[in-house]
Amino acid sequence: MEMASKYDPRAIEDKWYKYWLERKLFRSVPDEREPYTIVIPPPNVTGVLHMGHMLNNTIQDVLVRRARMQGKNACWVPGTDHASIATEAKVVAKLKEEGIEKSSLTRDEFLAHAWEWKEKHGGIILEQLKKLGASCDWDRTCFTMDEPRYESVIDVFIDLYKKGLIYRGVRMVNWDPKALTALSDEEVIFKEVQSKLYYLRYKVEGTENEYVTIATTRPETILGDTAVCYHPEDERYKHLAGKRVLVPLLNRSIPMISDEYVDREFGTGCLKITPAHDVNDYLIGQKYNLPSIDIFNPNGTLSEKAEMFIGEDRFAVRKLIIPALEEAGNMVKIEDYVNKVGFSERTDAVIEPKLSMQWFLRMPDLAKPALDVVMNDTVQFHPEKFKNTYRYWMENVRDWCISRQLWWGQRIPAYYLPTGEIVVAKSAEEAIEIAKCKLMKTDLKASDLRQDEDVLDTWFSSWLWPISVFDGIRNPENEDIKYYYPTNDLITAPEILFFWVARMIMAGQEYRNEIPFKHVYLTGIVRDKLGRKMSKSLGNSPDPIDLIEKYGADGVRVGMLLTSPAGNDLPFDESLCEQGRNFSNKIWNALRLIKGWQVDNSLPQPTYAAASILWFEAKWNETLETIDNLYNDYRLSEALMTAYKLVWDDFCSWYLEMIKPAYQQPIDALTYESTIGFFEELMQLMHPFMPFITEEIWHFIRDRKEGDCIMVSQIPQKRPFYPEVLSKFAVAEEVVIALRTLRKEKNIPFKESIELFIRKNNQEKPETTFDSVIAKLCNISKLEYVSEKVSGCSTFTVKSTEFYVPMLAGTDQSAEIAKLEEELVYTRGFLESVMKKLSNERFVANAKPEVVEIERNKQADAESRIKVLEGQINNLKG
Repeated sequence: MEMASKYDPRAIEDKWYKYWLERKLFRSVPDEREPYTIVIPPPNVTGVLHMGHMLNNTIQDVLVRRARMQGKNACWVPGTDHASIATEAKVVAKLKEEGIEKSSLTRDEFLAHAWEWKEKHGGIILEQLKKLGASCDWDRTCFTMDEPRYESVIDVFIDLYKKGLIYRGVRMVNWDPKALTALSDEEVIFKEVQSKLYYLRYKVEGTENEYVTIATTRPETILGDTAVCYHPEDERYKHLAGKRVLVPLLNRSIPMISDEYVDREFGTGCLKITPAHDVNDYLIGQKYNLPSIDIFNPNGTLSEKAEMFIGEDRFAVRKLIIPALEEAGNMVKIEDYVNKVGFSERTDAVIEPKLSMQWFLRMPDLAKPALDVVMNDTVQFHPEKFKNTYRYWMENVRDWCISRQLWWGQRIPAYYLPTGEIVVAKSAEEAIEIAKCKLMKTDLKASDLRQDEDVLDTWFSSWLWPISVFDGIRNPENEDIKYYYPTNDLITAPEILFFWVARMIMAGQEYRNEIPFKHVYLTGIVRDKLGRKMSKSLGNSPDPIDLIEKYGADGVRVGMLLTSPAGNDLPFDESLCEQGRNFSNKIWNALRLIKGWQVDNSLPQPTYAAASILWFEAKWNETLETIDNLYNDYRLSEALMTAYKLVWDDFCSWYLEMIKPAYQQPIDALTYESTIGFFEELMQLMHPFMPFITEEIWHFIRDRKEGDCIMVSQIPQKRPFYPEVLSKFAVAEEVVIALRTLRKEKNIPFKESIELFIRKNNQEKPETTFDSVIAKLCNISKLEYVSEKVSGCSTFTVKSTEFYVPMLAGTDQSAEIAKLEEELVYTRGFLESVMKKLSNERFVANAKPEVVEIERNKQADAESRIKVLEGQINNLKG
C-alpha cells in the first residue's frame, strides 16, 4: 500500500471503525478468559455529546482497549438513561410547539409521544461516541426503560417494600415548581445568593402597642405562619410565655412558643414558624402539634389558603407584599443579606420545601455496608481524597424520596383499593389476587383498583445498572451476571458520587452480596482558560464533533487526556487538540521516513546502529515498566505523557537520527527490521490512546492477514534489559548536545567535519559504547582518547570528562576563556548550595539516606568539575 503524503484522519477513522464493527471485534461473550468489564455511565437520552462526555468516555475506551490487548475478555456495556425530568420537559415543550397541552392528553397518549421522541433523538449521543472511537459492545446496548431494566426496577421496588424498606408518607420534600415534582436531597444544588433580610413586627394580642420583631428572607411566607418561637433562656422574650401574636396583614392569632432550636444571635432571636414551607419549621411544628398551612400551588403561585395574592407567583408576591407591610406598619427595616438557596439540579428553579405524600426508601441500613467497603478499600477511589466526602454523605444519609410526579418513567407498582388499602404488585391482576387472598376482598375487579400515578426517581433505575445490564435482577444465576459481575472500573464524575456511585454500591451489596466494581476513577470538570466550567449557557464549550472534524478523534483524545489527572479539573484549550493532531502527523511522517529507506540485505550492521538498538531496547523496557505502574495507579494522563515522550523525543528525535542512513544510501536489513519492530510495539503502546492512526500504521508496517488488527494484538511485555546502558547513553546525550551547541556558537556547519579528543580524569577508563553514535550525530572525522590536555582547542566538560575540539582559524580564544570562567562561577555557586544543605544537621538527620547520598554525589561531581574547569582555563591562558 502506498502511503499518503499527509495523514487524513477523516477517511481513516470511518474506514477502521466500520471494519471493527463488521468483524464484531468489540463483541464479548463469556469464555475461559479473565473478564474485564466496564458499564458506561448512561448518558441522558436528551443529551448530545459534550466535553465532559468526551473526557469520561475517552478514559473508558483507553482502559477497555488496553485490557483487550492484555488478552482479557473486555466488555464495555453502552446504554442510555431515560432521564424522567429532562425528557418529560423536552416532550412537553415539543407538544406545546404543536399546540398540544400535556393536560389535554391521557397518560397513554403522552407516553406514545414520549416514546416517539426517544426513538427519534435517544440514540444521537451513542452514535456520536462511535466518532470518538468508543469500542463498546453495541449488541449489548441497554436503556433504563427497556423491558429487562423496567421489570428489574419494579421487582426491586416490590422486594424492598416487602422488606419494610420502602414506605409511603407525608414528609417535607424538595419541590421543583417548574418540573412539578419532588426531588431527592441530592438533586438540590445550593448556591450563594444576594438576598434581603426583612425585619417584620407582629403585634402581641391583647396589648395596646407591644410587638415582637422577627427577621426573614421570605416575607411572602408569613401568610402560612402558625407560631413565633424564641429560645427558652432568652430573657428578652420570657415574659411572652403563653401569649399569642397576630400575623401581619391577616391578623391571624398564633401562639408564642419556646424551643432551644432558635439561634439567639440570628436576627432578633425570634423565629417565625411556617411548618408547610421550611424543613426545620416542619420539625418544630410536629414537636408542638402546630397546624400546617400550605400557601403554594404546585407551580409556585399562591393558593387560596394564603388568603391574599391568590394566583400570583411567589417571587412576584415577595415584591408586592413589601408595600403592604409598610403601609400596615409591620415593616421595621430591610438589610442586605447573603445566604444559600436550593436550586433544582435539573431545571435550575428555586426549590420550594413542601409537605407532600411521597414514597421513600429507608437508607441507614443500606448505607452502612456501602460505607464499610469504601473505607476498607474493597472499592478503591482514584483519587483517594474523595473517601472523606463519601463518608460524610453516608454518615449523614437521609431517607430517599423515590417518587416523582411525572408520567415518563417506571410507574410505581402500588394499587389503591376503594377502601383505602394499598397493595404492591407487578400488575393489577396480581394485585387483585393478593387482595383476595390476604385482605379477603373476594369481590374485587380490575376496575376497582387505582394504580399510583407517580413514577420512580430516575436514579432508582440507574442504581441497578451494573446488575441490570446483565439481567441479574430478574435472572440472578444467568451466565452473563456470574461472569461479568462485579465489574472492574467505573469512570464517573465526583458530583454524582452519592447520586449514583454510593447507591450502586448499596444495590450491589443488597442484590448480589458483592460490590459492583473494584475501582472508581473520578474525573475532574472540564474548564475553559478562565477557569469557568464549560457549559452551553456560557457559550464557552466547543462542539466535540466539530473538534473531531478539525483535529481527528485521535488528536482530540490526546488533547483531552494530556492535562486531565484523576479528580482534578481539566483546563481545556483547543491548542491541546492541535498538539494531539501534530503528534499524529509526527508518527505518520516517522513511518514515511522509515518506509522511504532502501534495504540492502548484504550490508553489515554498523557499530552505531547496534549501539542505538541496544539503547532504545533498554529505554523501551524501562518506559514500559513506568507506564504499567502509572496505569495501575490510574494516572492515565501521566501514562500518556510518558508514552508521548518515548515516541516523540526518544524514538523520533534520537533513535531515528542515530540509525538513519546517509542521504540516498541504503540501510542494512538487521537495523531496518529492528526499527520496524520498535515502531510496531510503539503503536501497540499508543493504541489505547490513539486507536485510529495506530490501526492504519499497523497495516502499513507489515502485510497482515484478514482480521489481524492491532486492537486485538497482544500488548508488548517487558523484556530483560541492561539499565546501565541508559546511564551510559545519558552521558553520550550530553556530549552530543554540547557538540551541537559548540557548532552553533562557532558557526561550524554540520557538513564540515570536526575532530574530538577526550581526556578522562580520576583514573576513569574510557566508555566507548556510544562513541560511534556521537561520531555519526556530530560528524566527527577523528575521535581519540588522550592522557594530556590538548592546547588550541574549544573545550567543555561532561561529568569530570574533558572534551577538546581543535579550534578552527579565527576562533576567539579570549571568548573561550570567558565562557569557561562563567561556567566555573556557576559550578562554584552550585557547590556552595549543596554544601549549605549538607552542613544542615537537621537535613542530614531527617532526610532519607538515599536523598543525602544524592546530595553527596552532587558535591563530588561539582568538585571534580571545578578542578577540570580550572585546568582548562589555565591551559588556555598558557
